[in-house]
Order: sequence, then C-alpha cells, then structure tokens
Amino acid sequence: MSDADIAQIAQKACAAAGIAAPHLVPIKVAENGIYRLPEHQLVVRVARAGQSAAARRELEVAGWLQDNAVAAVRPAGTGSDLVVIDERPVTFWRELGPHRPGTEREIATALRALHSLPAPGFLNEVKPFVRLTERIDAAATISPDDRQWLRDRLSELHAEWAGLDPGRPWGPIHGDAWEGNVVTTVDLGVTTFLDLERASIGPPEWDLTSTAIKHSSFGWISTSRYEAFWREYGYDVTTWSGFSLLRGIRELRMTCMAAQAAGSNPAHTAQAQHRVDCLRGRVGPRPWSGWEPIP
Repeated sequence: MSDADIAQIAQKACAAAGIAAPHLVPIKVAENGIYRLPEHQLVVRVARAGQSAAARRELEVAGWLQDNAVAAVRPAGTGSDLVVIDERPVTFWRELGPHRPGTEREIATALRALHSLPAPGFLNEVKPFVRLTERIDAAATISPDDRQWLRDRLSELHAEWAGLDPGRPWGPIHGDAWEGNVVTTVDLGVTTFLDLERASIGPPEWDLTSTAIKHSSFGWISTSRYEAFWREYGYDVTTWSGFSLLRGIRELRMTCMAAQAAGSNPAHTAQAQHRVDCLRGRVGPRPWSGWEPIP
C-alpha cells in the first residue's frame, strides 16, 4: 500500500470521527501511518489490516496507565477514538507537544514505575518472535544462504525461549522501551510512554535489554551512561543468565526489520547486509559499529 493510500485511509477515518477537512502532517509512514492534525492538536495512527483488537487494547493500556499515574500518550477522547477503514484500524490521540528522547535515567525511572504495577487482566503474554518469519521471507536482498541462517537462528532462539531461566517476576512491560518510545516533555519534564502497541505481560528484563544492548551490542552509549541506567532502575540485566537470549532476540528483530525494509527500499540494502554479517560473526565480536537507524 502506497503512502497516498495510507493518507487516504487517515482522511476517511477523520471524516468518520467528525473531523472535517483535516490537514495531515506526516510523522512517519511505513507499514503504519502516523500523522499530526495541528489544528486539532491530535495525532492519527493508521495500523496494519487486521489489527483492530490490538488497536483497541492500545487505547485500553493508555487509559489503564493514566488511572495508575504512569505518564503515557492519551487517547483523544473524541468519542470515536477507534475507526476501521478498509480493515485498517485508525486511532486518535492527543498530541504530546514538544518532547525529546528520554535519558537513560529517565527511562529507568519510568520503567521502574511501570514494572511495579499489578498486571491487568486485558494484557496478553509477550510475543518476542511476532512477524519475524514474514520479515525473513520478505528479505529479497538477502542471499538464500543468509535467509536460511536467519531462519535457523530464529528456531534456535525459539527453543531457548521455551527454557528461559527464571528471572524477575513477570508483569506489565512496555515491550519496545527505547528512547524514541520513552520521551520527556520539554515544558514540564514529564517522561512519557509512547507507542503502546507491544505492551504485554512478560519478563521486565525484556524492557531493560533495549537499553543494555545500546552499550553491549552497538557501543551507542558509554559504560557510565549504562551504569546510570541500571543503578537508577536498581538492577543490571546483563548479570542475569537469560540476558544473552534476550539480547539475541533483540538483535535478530532489528536485523529482520532492516532486511524487510531493504526488500522494498534499496537504500537500506547495505545496512541490512551489515546487520546479518554482524550476527553471523563476519565482522568480529560485539560491540559492533555501523548499525544505523532505519527511518
């Protein structure tokens, strides 16, 4: 589906929600579409087809966090915050306003608050391997040998997950807690969770690993910055016996995402191949350099 098609779905959803002649300002358009409505101070999110239940749960998570005094993006409150157009769910959110990526300490503080909450009944168990097979299959720029290696690595991690060593008690987790999804507002300095799509019940270590690999896998942050993170949270996930498994899953997810992106945009081909080469041991041990964001 083209960017224009996704924008048209957003336009139709706005009309269904009673928002006339909206001015859509793209924030990010890829598999999903995210747009600002500046005149209404709203954000419109167009999700993938068949994801209505997940979209509904995301709105429910936002309300639950608000009720428990954990800052998160808030539903628009329009009375039609979920509209389905051509099988694609569209949700409406209040615009957060100026914000910056959360620091390591801020992310740790926010995660500690989230992880301390009792688990609500509506959250499902975390699915660490969701859509990885499809992404490998869509990796048209990767050689057959590399694709088979990715499939084998996925099977290996699946088996290890089934025997994951016990760690901290499972409970509510964000599911994708990197600094783009845990941000701090400029005006009030409130650290806020965005993108609640992967909120679930799981090991808190899953959220902590997102920051840990920034240091151990890629060298994006210094030892002192990582230490500030785990000291603020109160636990260093890299000391846990299950860390290497969660690290491996995260690295594979990031690689498969890049490989799928390269299949539709040749500009990402080199990055996707570099990530595969890192996982296959072709460029030396961690931390690996050269991992660049995929827009």
